[in-house]
Amino acid sequence: MNDNPLPRYFPTLTPIQRERFDALDQLYHEWNARINVISRKDIDNLYLHHVLHSLAIAMFLHFKPGTRIMDLGTGGGFPGIPLAIMFPECQFLLVDSTAKKIRVCDEVIRALGLDNVTARWTRAEEVRERFDFVVSRAVMPLADLCRLVRGNILREQRNAMPNGLICLKGGELEHEVLPMKHHTLITPLSDYYSEEYFSTKKIVYVSL
Repeated sequence: MNDNPLPRYFPTLTPIQRERFDALDQLYHEWNARINVISRKDIDNLYLHHVLHSLAIAMFLHFKPGTRIMDLGTGGGFPGIPLAIMFPECQFLLVDSTAKKIRVCDEVIRALGLDNVTARWTRAEEVRERFDFVVSRAVMPLADLCRLVRGNILREQRNAMPNGLICLKGGELEHEVLPMKHHTLITPLSDYYSEEYFSTKKIVYVSL
């Protein structure tokens, strides 16, 4: 059974948010047994390694109602599904090029009754809509990701930070961010969380 650290970091969750977050454990255990979207060795760390990790973005920026967000390379729904639970007044599109991963996303979204998130089996290049932010968990080098999604970023601003890309990455990033260093902010997740797991992990924000 997963130890759920969310109440410690997010004490003001509503009852329906707590219910939805609590439901993730059984849902992902059941679906992961059929379609492997999380490492079998890692599924028991669902809340720490996947849910809490995803919600670092909520620590970094509180999205205003009406914000549109695309989760690129969502896999089994991270960070998009935890963020959709956290921000019910925002709209999310989860994109992945692997059909079975999108099936898991669809089933979790349906089971949770989330009406602010859609999962789509497609390649990023085929997405024509525009968003305030694109979020991602380290699906490719930062420069490639910026080139890929630049055309999907809305010009109109509604949040406390300019529209752009928010990535969850780990390790040494100085070389990777060098081409866009004047538009980039790196925040260690140890600023938000005390667990050792987050000691080398970071949020990388690029204004686009």
